Amino acid sequence: MTWTNSKDAALRERAMAVIPNGMYGHQSVMLLPDDYPQFFDRAEGAYLWDVDGNRYVDFMCGYGPNLFGYGNAAIDQAYVERMKRGDTMTGPGQAMVELAEAMTAQVSHADWAMFCKNGTDATTMAMMIARNFTRKNTIVLAKGAYHGAAPWCTPLKNGVTEADRANQVFYEYNNVESLEAAVKAAGSDLAAIFASPIKHDTFVDQELPDPEYARRARALCDEHEALLIVDDVRAGFRLARDCSWSLVGVKPDLSAWGKAIANGHPISALLGADKARFAAATIYATGSFWFSAAPMAASLATMKLIRETDYLERTIALGERLRAGLDEAADRHGFSLRQTGPAQLPLIMFDEDPTGAKAYFWNNALLKRGVYFHPWHNMFMTTAMTDADIDHTIEAGDEAFKLLKAAGPLPPVEKLAFLHSMVD
Repeated sequence: MTWTNSKDAALRERAMAVIPNGMYGHQSVMLLPDDYPQFFDRAEGAYLWDVDGNRYVDFMCGYGPNLFGYGNAAIDQAYVERMKRGDTMTGPGQAMVELAEAMTAQVSHADWAMFCKNGTDATTMAMMIARNFTRKNTIVLAKGAYHGAAPWCTPLKNGVTEADRANQVFYEYNNVESLEAAVKAAGSDLAAIFASPIKHDTFVDQELPDPEYARRARALCDEHEALLIVDDVRAGFRLARDCSWSLVGVKPDLSAWGKAIANGHPISALLGADKARFAAATIYATGSFWFSAAPMAASLATMKLIRETDYLERTIALGERLRAGLDEAADRHGFSLRQTGPAQLPLIMFDEDPTGAKAYFWNNALLKRGVYFHPWHNMFMTTAMTDADIDHTIEAGDEAFKLLKAAGPLPPVEKLAFLHSMVD
């Protein structure tokens, strides 16, 4: 079918009247190429249909939750069966205990689990527990890392006070000297070191953790009796069947989880070691929907697939097939890509593209050919993708490279200049 966006445009106009700016948060397409759809109609397996009926192979996977395919039958059946018996009740269902047992059995550093709704909930609880455990205040975080949308960590500081950001010291990810300097600056007030499992900041290349950096973070926390927190919300169970830092042999005290742990059903988790159990038991954290039983049942079904299938190896193989094919196509047309981080969490950027113009043109051309990529955010593989989907994506990428080459020099992307002036 011919690509069109008339219904999406009409919905955007209606939304502007009743929703601030028409949309907000990380799923706003305000900063993406102009043709990107804001509203969608349905999703199935690896595919996404916008309100105009255009179908895409979706490499954003709902910004990460889709690990086993949109509408996975086993997971959704568990959700529906539990929902029929009761979901958001006066107290939790049996599934809460079963899920805590399953997650602590799966994640080697974890002795207990708490459940919530969003990654922000989990990271905020982690911060509170660390401060309760140590009776200290200062947290050390990597510059540019994303830990959620609460005032203490939101990347856009409009509406945030200095007090919201008090007791924070920053370091450069993977830089041992910078980490040590930040810990020194925290002095005797260090409560925790936060770390992402990999450097997956937007607009910059991804980086795997240097084992020396990860080990030093662990050692510094031990030396100062502080807690090491790994924010695995985005990458959890996509890099390993354990906490992501198990790959570098480092166990955190706390880890935050979300996105893929229930394949899109609304739940997140905080896992912790015994040493922090009392501190976790003596903070106050809750929510009306945190204890809903149906998402927990969906998460149990997801955990079963994580234990019993080759999902991880499959997503890695699909990602490597995509990476190799796009590199070959780019080279054929005289372009050079930077494909960084793990293959199953692809981030694809252009060399010699300081304004993002090449990326915007290329991604927009892919969109018109049924491929939903993101020009500056890491993407995700799902087990629902097939080799044919990857080959279609490579073919579409090849056609988009051809168009990009024919377009010649491109003007800077004004949207990104606006973003860089806004973000502190």
